[in-house]
Amino acid sequence: MNLSKLSLPRWRFSGRPNLSMQFLLVGLVITFAFVLVAVFAPTFQAWGWLQNPTESLSNPIHEPPSGRYWFGTSNQGYDVFSRTLFGSQAALQVVILATMLSLVVGVPLGLVSGYLGGRLDRVLLFLMDTIYTLPGLLLSVTLAFVVGRGVLNGAIALSISYIPQYYRVVRNHTVSVKTELFIEAAQAMGANTWTVLSRYLFLNVIQSVPVLFTLNAADAILTLGGLGFLGLGLPDDVPEWGHDLKLALEALPTGVWWTAMFPGLALTLMVVGLSLVGEGLSEFIDPRKR
Repeated sequence: MNLSKLSLPRWRFSGRPNLSMQFLLVGLVITFAFVLVAVFAPTFQAWGWLQNPTESLSNPIHEPPSGRYWFGTSNQGYDVFSRTLFGSQAALQVVILATMLSLVVGVPLGLVSGYLGGRLDRVLLFLMDTIYTLPGLLLSVTLAFVVGRGVLNGAIALSISYIPQYYRVVRNHTVSVKTELFIEAAQAMGANTWTVLSRYLFLNVIQSVPVLFTLNAADAILTLGGLGFLGLGLPDDVPEWGHDLKLALEALPTGVWWTAMFPGLALTLMVVGLSLVGEGLSEFIDPRKR
C-alpha cells in the first residue's frame, strides 16, 4: 500500500474561528474563571483579601456595594462578594461529583446492555426509561428528602436523574456499532465479552459523552440552585447560590437588590459557560451539526 496516497483529514484554521469554536472558547474562558475562583478563594481569605463567608458582620447590614464591600452586605450581615466567590466552590464540588457518578454508572450499564441484549437489556431499558420520564428537579427534591443535605448527598440526589441519559446514549451507539464487521471479526478470533467491550466498543461509542457531561453539569448547577432555594441543598453554613437567593427574598421588598443580583448572576454565568462548552463540543465533534 502506498501510504503517500492516503487521504488524511486536515484541520484548517482560518484567521477567524467559526461559530462553534467561538462558543467553545468563550465557554472555556468562563468555566475556567470559575474554577480558578473556586480553587483560590480559600487562599484569598487566608491572605485577608476576602471576608469569612460564614461569619456575620455585626455592622453594617444591608450596606450597598461600595469600595469596602464590593457586592454589599446581606440582611444576615454576610459579605456578598465573599459568599458569591465561595459559592462557586460548593457548586463545582457537587456538580463534578454528580456528573462523575452518573457517568461511571450509566456508561458501563449502556455498554453491557446494548452488547448483550436479551432480558437484561429489556429490564435495564424499562428501568432507565421510567427514571427518565420523571422531572429532574422533582426527582432530585424527592431524593434530597431521603438522603439528606450535604455535598455527597446532594451529588447522589442529582446523579440519579442523569444516569439514564448516559445509559441511553451509550446503549444506542453500542447496538449500532456491535453489528460492524470489525466487531464480528474480533468475536470470530475468540475475543471474550470484556475484550470486545473494552478494546473495540468503548472508544467507538463515547464520542457524545463529553458533550453530555458538560450539558449535565450546567443542568446540575441549576438543579442544585433549586434545591438550595427550597432549603434541601447544602447545609446552611455552606455558601451556596441557591440558598443565598432564598435569603435574599426577604430583603427584596425593601429595595435591597444586590443580595439577589450577584449570586443569581454568578449562577447564570456558570450555566451559560458550561452550556457554551457543550454546544461548541457538539459541533466540533460532529461536523454535520455545523
